[in-house]
Amino acid sequence: MTQTLVRCGWVNLANPRYVQYHDHEWGVPCHDERRLFEMLNLEGAQAGLSWETVLNKRDSYREAFDDWDAEKIARYDERKVAQLLNNPGIVRNRLKVAATIGNARAYLQLREEVGGLDAYLWGKVDGQPIVNRWASLADCPAKTPLSDAISKELAKRGFKFVGSTIIYAYLQGVGVINDHVLDCHCHGR
Repeated sequence: MTQTLVRCGWVNLANPRYVQYHDHEWGVPCHDERRLFEMLNLEGAQAGLSWETVLNKRDSYREAFDDWDAEKIARYDERKVAQLLNNPGIVRNRLKVAATIGNARAYLQLREEVGGLDAYLWGKVDGQPIVNRWASLADCPAKTPLSDAISKELAKRGFKFVGSTIIYAYLQGVGVINDHVLDCHCHGR
């Protein structure tokens, strides 16, 4: 008899990419600058859509946005923007594409001033992830005072698509916050 692993209720078990993301990324502390930058932009691209939609386009995003090289993205011109807006592999929204380019510029400034997203984010939680103990998904908030504060600070620094709800999802995605529910097999790691 095989035991079925219990996972958070939001996971589409029919999508192996989604299961992989849940089991190996979501809620796992990340300190990789490129992935932190990638996830910030993907969470912003998700606004108004499902995370699964964006996750399914992740490989196309990596290719379209030069593997999330912020220095290259910061130099994108109108020709590159037109190319991106014609790319069916990404969310073709002019505001979101422009936000990614602007976010690259804001990120480079943040990196210059504080060392990058790793130093910035983990400094907000004294280097330790927040591990919540939710009995069910319904208990999990959409935003918190921490996400409110980070959202305001990033917006002031020129980042776009960084509302508090997006930032809370981002903090979950990069493991600053571990919101795996108590009965999920990933909760205790």
